[in-house]
Amino acid sequence: MAIYNLGSINIDHSYRLAHLPAPGETISARSLVTGLGGKGANQSIAIARAGGIVRHIGAVGPEGAWTRDRLARDGVDISHVATSDTATGHAIIAVDAAAENTIILFAGANRHITTGQVAKALNHADPGDWLLLQNETSAGVQAAQAARERGLRVCYCAAPFDSAAVRDILPYTDLLSVNELEEAQLLADLPAGALDGLDRLVTYGSRGAAHISGSDTVRVAACPVVPVDTTGAGDTFLGYALAGFDAGAAIGPALHRAAAAAAIQVTRPGAAEAIPMGEEVDAFLRNRG
Repeated sequence: MAIYNLGSINIDHSYRLAHLPAPGETISARSLVTGLGGKGANQSIAIARAGGIVRHIGAVGPEGAWTRDRLARDGVDISHVATSDTATGHAIIAVDAAAENTIILFAGANRHITTGQVAKALNHADPGDWLLLQNETSAGVQAAQAARERGLRVCYCAAPFDSAAVRDILPYTDLLSVNELEEAQLLADLPAGALDGLDRLVTYGSRGAAHISGSDTVRVAACPVVPVDTTGAGDTFLGYALAGFDAGAAIGPALHRAAAAAAIQVTRPGAAEAIPMGEEVDAFLRNRG
């Protein structure tokens, strides 16, 4: 099977700081790393490095050709990544000494993806394939609806959190991916019982993650590591987990491998470039017994 990812492509500017700036404070950065990011790009690379087949649907600006090349080098199908007149999306990321971060995001070309572009990509999809999407692009609702009509399974990563987007996309969703804070926001914003019957993948940071399906819950513990940068950890986890599900892996083993991948990822600076290869994750698990 294959995973079609309607996802953002960003250029990340990541600054290392002693501490995150308070309102009105100016602070000197210790270092700057510029690289590929965006939830969509991170997730596509995680899927590819996990061994999955992933076809990215997205857009970059005139200066973003290198981001397409970077995705392609990792084995991501970029046939459906368009070039827009609008600048490539980018993020300003501040990371403190404790590996916590704050992010300023500019959507750019990610908001210029057309429904026609999505429809053309999904014309190549087969029933049973996955559509993965987040809240960082245009055409999300239309893509989810079209995917459901074609018999695809829809995985919706409800981040950055947008209550209106969630309400629109949730009816077409098979698997909802959220972190602990997003789950709390959803439960507060939606009518009681709105998530009943919907499979959920919830990450809890250092307390692990869970797959919830009706009354059945499969939990996985986080692998204890010393974090350097938590940017992209959730994307790494989701990409590995979804690649496992697509390959037919049982939920428990898929989550266990995804947790190991996320653990390795947070020990390195950056987002996409910090995502481990599948062989590295498997060796990490073997060494842990």
